[in-house]
Amino acid sequence: MKLWRLPRLSRAEMIFSAKCFTAAMLAMYVASRMGQPRPFWAMMTTYIVASPLAGAVRSKALYRFLGTLIGCAAAVLLVPPLSNAPELLTLALALWVGVCLYFSLQDRTPRSYVFMLAGYTVALIGFPSVDAPLQLFDTAVTRVEEIGLGILAATVVHSVVLPTGLGPAVLGLLDRSLGDARQWLLNLMQPAPANAAAGTAILTDNRQRVAADITQLRLLSIHIPFDTTHLRWTVGAVRAVQDRVASLTPALSAVDDRLKALKLAEGEIAPDVSAMLGQVAQWLTSLDDARPATDDDALARLRAAIQGFGAEGSVPALSSWSRALRVALAERLDELVEGWCACTVLRQEVDVGLRGIAPRTRGLQTLGSAAMHRDVGMALLSGLAAVIAICLCGAFWILTGWPGGAAAVMMAAVFCSFFASMDDPVPAIHGFLKYTLWSIPFSAVYVLLLLPVVHDFGMLVVVCAPFFLLFGCYVARPTTVGMALPILLGVASTLALHDTTSADLVSFSNSMIAQVFGIVVAARTTRLMRSVAVDWSARRIQRATWRELAEMAAAPPQPPARQASPDLFAVRMLDRTALLAPRVAASGGAVAGISGDALLDLRVGADILALQRVRGNFPSAVGDALMVDLAHLFRERSATHVLDNPPSLLARIDKALSAALSRPQQDALGLRAAISALVGLRRNLFPDAEALPAIPVIEGALA
Repeated sequence: MKLWRLPRLSRAEMIFSAKCFTAAMLAMYVASRMGQPRPFWAMMTTYIVASPLAGAVRSKALYRFLGTLIGCAAAVLLVPPLSNAPELLTLALALWVGVCLYFSLQDRTPRSYVFMLAGYTVALIGFPSVDAPLQLFDTAVTRVEEIGLGILAATVVHSVVLPTGLGPAVLGLLDRSLGDARQWLLNLMQPAPANAAAGTAILTDNRQRVAADITQLRLLSIHIPFDTTHLRWTVGAVRAVQDRVASLTPALSAVDDRLKALKLAEGEIAPDVSAMLGQVAQWLTSLDDARPATDDDALARLRAAIQGFGAEGSVPALSSWSRALRVALAERLDELVEGWCACTVLRQEVDVGLRGIAPRTRGLQTLGSAAMHRDVGMALLSGLAAVIAICLCGAFWILTGWPGGAAAVMMAAVFCSFFASMDDPVPAIHGFLKYTLWSIPFSAVYVLLLLPVVHDFGMLVVVCAPFFLLFGCYVARPTTVGMALPILLGVASTLALHDTTSADLVSFSNSMIAQVFGIVVAARTTRLMRSVAVDWSARRIQRATWRELAEMAAAPPQPPARQASPDLFAVRMLDRTALLAPRVAASGGAVAGISGDALLDLRVGADILALQRVRGNFPSAVGDALMVDLAHLFRERSATHVLDNPPSLLARIDKALSAALSRPQQDALGLRAAISALVGLRRNLFPDAEALPAIPVIEGALA
């Protein structure tokens, strides 16, 4: 029989809990001295914005204050004019919540908290004030003041008392993503292992880690400008590294594919190819942190060797297809070397910023969150589900005259918003509901027994300390935060919603039943309207990719300044890869209608963009027809999810490739880039096609 033991808490967990409790009591004390009617709102706010990282606390504090301010202003504008028409008021507030939720889901960064909070703050303030609309302005002002005090207290305590910077987390992710990309590159440059399956597994693992690291780093970097250390100077360099690593991904994936094609066409990796790969690997391993990869002699020699690789006459007796594969490989290797040089220089810029010196990249314009995948349809559906849930609770409240009905509408708004980014939010809502029910006994003890007998602030601290200090430790623990946070916020929100000096059993029971009712309605409405399976969501993400590929192919020729950015596409595709990977894994490792190679569409998109850049080198009969066929292919895929490709497209690609290869100087007029892109399309869309037939060299074939 095991003896009962006290929970073992780490030092970091206890420090975090102590800081949260200190901030909560500081906010409570100031709010009480200012005469605020509901000082527990200030206390609850300190726990909502709390985070182990000081930079995250400061950014969440700013976003919460802005969201509260916007929500209160909207409530002041909407409630008084419509207070005599409860049906219209309910609809107006519900539509506001739905619209704010839509914009929140479109952002997909921590900034989305502004829109989400602006939405459900209207419900938190507006619905309880329908009986006294003339007092709404005062209520809104006091709510902003109380939440502002909580935000200020949390920011000061977490920034001054043993602050934990973002540096280790950000730099760890940054170096891990660079390390994974470097290891992926080295694995490609080295001979394949004896076990081909093991080699494929290693490369697949590299790809998935790079995609996941970049997405996590992009989300975490939002907090960098708010950090308490010199890390805040590095935001431009960190985001630029993200973009550069993302842009390396299609080239890395393409090199892997070209090497497979060369081995398939020639039976093994030829000596000239091995020698070229060896030069790149030697240059890469010779780099260290003390010497950046700039245009020194070694780099100049390497790039000259790459540009001469695959040129006509460099290796005698090569078939047309082998020559095309070498040209394509050389183009991608050159991209990798150039991109890796940029990554190393940018990484050193980060080190400059960490020393407190503003680096040159501080104000650098980067892609940021603009490149991330957005699902307009699901955002609209989530907003509509929130509108309907709020209207259902509001109708029940109006028809029954239920005194606690306002709490039900508030909870419907909050819970439809909190979990809207999930494919199926219902399990998370049910889990939160379960632990909210667990919080009711604690709430009852505080509201009905302890707080009515508290007569001074010192006694309040003593009464609150045991519960909030203990559960605050478990909030800091990743394995228990899903249990501890709902219980802690359940008690804090109950205290904030009640006048603890006059609460009785009837009002408390009414409020608890209403809260549970609102959560249940939110869960049921969400289940009926917007819960989707992970495989359905994965296919939807895939369709978005195919639609974008169709638009890229159908785009008319543009001058260089207006052409689509390959980096923008690479970042968005890498984000989609990170979104697809867990969904495909949750579906058993495969989803019907989705390619098994998550980076295939990324390579195809890069090839289409490259062809668009050199489209002027082709006769219109060749280039335009190819782009029309590609656009038609991806439109059909997005509609049917059929992965088969028509033989006529292969013939079209071969015609364009034959025309390009027939020129004796493949480095002129962008033909090397065209050959590389056409080889990529052929390999990605028709990997099992026979080798290209021999092509005679005809001077002026593309004239």
